This record gives sequence, C-alpha cells and structure tokens, in this order.
Amino acid sequence: MSRKVSAHLFNSINGVVESPDQWQFDQFGAEEGELMGASIGGVTDVVIGHKLWDEWSQYWPGNDDPFANFINPVRKHVASSTLSGELDWNSVAIDGDPVEYVKALRENGSDGEISVAGGIDTVRSLFIGGAIDVLTLTTHPVVGVGRRLFDETVPITRLKLVDSTVTSLGNAVLTYSLRD
Repeated sequence: MSRKVSAHLFNSINGVVESPDQWQFDQFGAEEGELMGASIGGVTDVVIGHKLWDEWSQYWPGNDDPFANFINPVRKHVASSTLSGELDWNSVAIDGDPVEYVKALRENGSDGEISVAGGIDTVRSLFIGGAIDVLTLTTHPVVGVGRRLFDETVPITRLKLVDSTVTSLGNAVLTYSLRD
C-alpha cells in the first residue's frame, strides 16, 4: 500500500511562498495551528531541501514547542547535490533523483505519511514530478514579495481541488492534487 505524500505551504494572494513570517502578520491563529497540527499528525518521514535543512537543523534542536517536538525526532530525508549518507539530526541525504527517491519511499511498505517541508525548489520539483500526492496552500489575504512556488519555469499544469476551507482570519486553505 502506498504511503501518502503531502506538502503544506503558506502563500500570499499573488503566489509568494518565500519567508511567510515576513507577510503573515496577524493571519496565523489557533485554527491555522490546528490545521498544521492535523497535517503532520500521521507523518513519520519528512523530505526537506538542503538549505532549509541547514537552517532548521541549527534552530529546532534547541527549541521545545509543539513543532520542535515533531520535527526533532522524525526521520528527515535531505534533497542535496552535495551531501551524502547519514547526517546529523536524524537525517539522511537523498541518493540520486529526489523524485524517484520519494516515489520509492512512498512504496517501501512502512506505516506513516511523508511530508515535504520545503524548500521552494524541492516542493516544486516533487509536485510537478508526481511524487507529492496532495499540496495544501494556505493563502493569506496579503500581497507578498519574494519567490513563488509556481514561477515562469513551470509549464501549464492542471490541478484538481480536493479540499477547501476558509478560516475565521480569512485564510483560504486549498488542497490540490495533479489532475489526471
């Protein structure tokens, strides 16, 4: 049986996903926290890009909040062209093509879901490559500045809306899959 692979990113109304802490302002509340908690509840493996792994592996081990309690012990798979083998912080470098690696990880027979935490290039390539089953975008009612998940390098790609909700703070939480 295949394991579910998902990604959840925050984005602005104009598609910016970079540095959401710079433009979320007061648009992240208890509902958004509950949705995030639910999205990682069954996760046993996290796929993460090298740059984000560098940042998080320095920040999260010394923290004791709910996300730290999740991310510190979970097995992390790092997409990198320069790292190899076992790494610190319960991590392993992805050997070979990340899309094929995640597709194989999905089919390995283990229990638990797989979450792709980021970065932007990692989520983009895995989603467009068919390795991510569902992509959830929490769209905040703000125009942001920065990198977009789907920029001009991405070909026209049809998606299917599989779930939607609007929070009391006005965020649209939209979950998509690739359309057949």
